[in-house]
Amino acid sequence: MSNTQYSGVKVKRFSKGFVIAHAVNALSFFALYITALPMYTEWFDWLYPVLGGPEGARLLHRIFAIAFITPTFIWLIMDPKGFLRWGKELVTWKKRDIQFFTEFVKELFGFKFKHVKQTFFNAGEKINSIIQILTAILIIGSGFPMWFPDLFPKAVVQWAYVAHNVGFGLAIAVVVGHIYLSVIHKNSRPGYTGVITGEVPAEWAKDHYTEWYEEEVKKGNFPDLDKNKNKKKGA
Repeated sequence: MSNTQYSGVKVKRFSKGFVIAHAVNALSFFALYITALPMYTEWFDWLYPVLGGPEGARLLHRIFAIAFITPTFIWLIMDPKGFLRWGKELVTWKKRDIQFFTEFVKELFGFKFKHVKQTFFNAGEKINSIIQILTAILIIGSGFPMWFPDLFPKAVVQWAYVAHNVGFGLAIAVVVGHIYLSVIHKNSRPGYTGVITGEVPAEWAKDHYTEWYEEEVKKGNFPDLDKNKNKKKGA
């Protein structure tokens, strides 16, 4: 179990482009969820007056659908270097990434664990990203035949509704897990500030992304925590 003490020192983890893209992605996803609820079941008909009736809900759903497509472009335009690093790490897997999951299960359920050396994105975040990419493709790809049914064969439109539901079901499961680990789990929640301010506690970053942290120390961007710790011991 992690007993790391935080000194209050913060390091830059995410760029402004990532923070904005993440916020747009999260807000548009939940807006899509809310505007879709009364269209799926009568249980949520009480939302229609709030959303401007069935036509209003449909219009808002389409507006947020367009917003849901934009985060990738926002991140790519505002922070191409960070976006390319993310893409490179998603296709780079090493033995330590497999070892990560063994320790992650222990950490998740509160057992004693050790941090496995990771890069900017750990193996769990890579899996989360891959699933979110696949579900986004499924949701967006199926959304076009649903929005423009006259342009597609009837069978494609019918299967699009199925794919849309499957994609959304998988996405909401991933999002629930993502929120739990980001906001609730005591070992990972210190990093939540990264998606708001871009900064995270230095000790937390070193524990969870050791290889990346050590690279930034060599570049002179981050404080050498081990060196500072040894100085205090010798003082």
